[in-house]
Amino acid sequence: MAKREEIARRVSSLMDEKEMIRNIGIVAHIDHGKTTLTDTLLAGAGMISEELAGKQLFMDYDEQEQSRGITINAANVSILHEFNGKNYLINIIDTPGHVDFGGDVTRAMRAVDGAVVVVDAVEGVMPQTETVFRQALKEKVKPVLFINKVDRLINELKVDMDQMQQRFSKIIKGCNDLIKKFSSEEFRDKWQIRVDDGSVVFGSAYYHWAISIQAMKKKGITFKEIYEHCSKYEHKELAKKSPVHEAILDMVVRHLPNPIVAQKYRIPTIWKGDLDGEIGRAMLNCDENGPLSLMITKIIIDPHAGEVAVGRVYGGKLFRGQEVFIAGTPYKERVQRAGIYMGPERYNIDKIPAGNISAVIGLDRALAGSAVSDRNMVPFERLAHISEPVITVAVEAKHMKDLPRLVEVLRDISKEDPSIQVEINQETGEHLISGMGELHLEITVYRIIHDKKVEITTSEPIVVYRETANSVGEPVEGKSPNRHNRFYLRVDPLDENVAREIAEGRIVERDLKDKKTLARKLQDLGMSKFASKNVVAIHGHNLLLDMTKGIQYLNETMELIIESFHEVMSKGPLADEDCRNIKVSLVDAKLHEDSIHRGPAQVIPAVKNSIYGSIMTAEPGLLEPKQRLTINAPLDYLGSVSREVQQRRGIIEDMKQEGDMMTVVAKVPVAEMFGFSSAIRSDTEGRALWSTELVGFELLPKDLEPEVIRGIRERKGLKPEPPRPEHYLSQ
Repeated sequence: MAKREEIARRVSSLMDEKEMIRNIGIVAHIDHGKTTLTDTLLAGAGMISEELAGKQLFMDYDEQEQSRGITINAANVSILHEFNGKNYLINIIDTPGHVDFGGDVTRAMRAVDGAVVVVDAVEGVMPQTETVFRQALKEKVKPVLFINKVDRLINELKVDMDQMQQRFSKIIKGCNDLIKKFSSEEFRDKWQIRVDDGSVVFGSAYYHWAISIQAMKKKGITFKEIYEHCSKYEHKELAKKSPVHEAILDMVVRHLPNPIVAQKYRIPTIWKGDLDGEIGRAMLNCDENGPLSLMITKIIIDPHAGEVAVGRVYGGKLFRGQEVFIAGTPYKERVQRAGIYMGPERYNIDKIPAGNISAVIGLDRALAGSAVSDRNMVPFERLAHISEPVITVAVEAKHMKDLPRLVEVLRDISKEDPSIQVEINQETGEHLISGMGELHLEITVYRIIHDKKVEITTSEPIVVYRETANSVGEPVEGKSPNRHNRFYLRVDPLDENVAREIAEGRIVERDLKDKKTLARKLQDLGMSKFASKNVVAIHGHNLLLDMTKGIQYLNETMELIIESFHEVMSKGPLADEDCRNIKVSLVDAKLHEDSIHRGPAQVIPAVKNSIYGSIMTAEPGLLEPKQRLTINAPLDYLGSVSREVQQRRGIIEDMKQEGDMMTVVAKVPVAEMFGFSSAIRSDTEGRALWSTELVGFELLPKDLEPEVIRGIRERKGLKPEPPRPEHYLSQ
C-alpha cells in the first residue's frame, strides 16, 4: 500500500509533462490474457509482487470477476516507466473481453489515445478481436499488437520455427486487414503494425517474458534462443533476459501518441463545437490554462464516497472546490475531490491537468457521456455502442418495504453501466432490466442481491424484438378527436444504406442541428435531394420526414407530430416493441386555424393513428436479434456441433480445418441460444470453445411470428391478437 501511495505521488508530479504521458487501453478477445498482462506491467512498476503477477489479477478486484475468472469492469491504473533515461507516466485501462461487456470497452476507448491489442498465439484473430479493433479505430485510438501465449505454441502444439513464423504472419496480416477496414483514410497505411519497426511484441504474459525487434537487438537474443528456452520450459531465464513490462511499455512509449499529438486529430472526431473558440483551441492543444473540458466515461458507485465520475480531461484543469457545469443541465456542481484510480484504490490529487484520466467526486448529475466544463460547452459526440440490449428480465422486490430501495438501486445500476436499460413501472411494481446477454443480466441481478442487499425475484430471460415495415405502406388519414384536424402519413422501409449508417452510429439525432451536413450525408447514401432536406426527427433507427409544402400552421404543430412519432417508434402496433428501419413521411395535413383546436389531445392521437395504420398496410414484421457463433472443437465432434447449431435455427456460414481442430462460424437467433453452454459441453465432452457477438436484427420467419407476437402481448397484458389494419383505417 505504501509503495502505491509513493507511486501515486510520483504520478501527480508527471501530470503536467504532456509529452511524457501515454493513455492506453489493454483490449482483446475474452481469455487472450489482458488482465494477466496488466498484472505483469504492475509488477514491473513495483506495485504488486512478481510472484503474484498473472495470478493475483489485481485489476479484477470485483468479487464476481474473481469467482468467474473474467474481467467485467474496465479498471484504471497509473504506472511509471523509465525509457532512455526519462520517466513516462502510463495511464492504463484494463477492459473486458466478453461480448456482453463491450459497452465498457467503447467508453474506455473515448478516454485513451492508444490500445495494446492482445491476441492469443494459438487462437489467433477472433470475433471479439475484430470488435475491439473497430471500437478503437472508430475513436481514432492507435493500436499496437502483443501476440501472447507463445509458450503454448511451442509446448502444447509442438510447432517448429517455420510454423511459428507462419502463425505470427497470419495474425499480423489479420490485424492489418482490420486496421485497413476500420481506419479513416489518413491512418489506413500509417497505423499498419510491423515486426521490423517494433509495433509488434511476442511473448507470454503469464511467464513474464516478451520480445520485440528492438528488445532482441538491445538484449542480444535471437528467435532461436527464445524457441529453445521455451522448449526446455526455461521461462524464468527468459523473463530475466527480456521482461514483459520492458518490451510492452517500450513499445507503448515509442509507438503510441502523447495527448498533445493525439488530441489534434481526435478532438475534431469526438467534439463538433467551434474548434477556433476558446474551448476548442484548449482541447486541440491539450492546454491546461484554457477552459476545463472533461468527458465522463464511467460512473462508479463507491459505498463510502458515493458517486465517482471517471473521465478524460481534454482541456483546462480540474481541482477541488471548482464550480462546473454539466452540459445539458442548468445546474452548477462543485468538485469535492479529484484524484486517480490505482486499481481498486483511489488517491486524491490537488489538480488534474489536461491530458490525464481523472476520478471526480461531487458530480452527482453526471452520466457516462456527459461533458463537464467551467462554462457552457457543446457536448461531446454520443458514445455509439457496437452492441445493444437484446435480453430482458423482469425483477420485483420480494418485500414491499424494499420497493423504494429497489428503484434507487436500479437508478444507480443504470448509471454505473449505461449498457443496462432499466424500465420502471411504478403502478405494477414490475421493473424490466435489458442487457447485452445472459451473463450481463446474471451479474447485474447478482449485484442487486449481494452488493446492494435488495432481495428480488426475477422472471425467465425474455428476448428483445424489433418491429419493422417490409413494403411501402398507404398514406392513412388520422383524424383528431374533434374532427377539425387531419394528418396523412406514409411508412416505407428505410433505405439499406441509411439504415447501415444509423446502425454504425454515423447518423445520430444530434445531426439534426446541422441540417445541411445531414442532407449531404443522406444524398451521398442515395436519398433524394428534397427528402434529405426535410428530415425533422430521428428516433433510434427510424426517420421522420416532412414531405409537405405550404401547409398553414404546420410549424406550430410540428413539435406535437414529432412527439407522436417518438411514441409510435417506442411502441409498435404488433407487440409494443421498439420499431427499427422505418421511414415515416408526413405527406399532407389539414389543420384548424385556431390553435386551441389543435393542442396535444387532438394532434397526438391523430398522428399516432395515421402512423400505426400505415405500418399495418406495409407488411409489418418482427426482427429478431442474431449472434455470430464461433465454435472451435476437435474434428471428431463436427457432426455434433453442426447438429447443435442447426437445431437452434442456426445457419453455418464458414468452416475451417486446422490440424485436427475445426472452427465453425454460424449465425444463430438469440432466442435459441438459451441453454447452449451446457448442451455444447455435453455434445463435445467439454472440448469445445466458443464465443458470440451480436450481428444485428433480421426478420423472424413468418411461420413463427404469430406465436411470438402472442407471447409478447400476453406478457405485456395486451389482447393476444394484434390490431388489424381496419382498426386504424376506420377511426
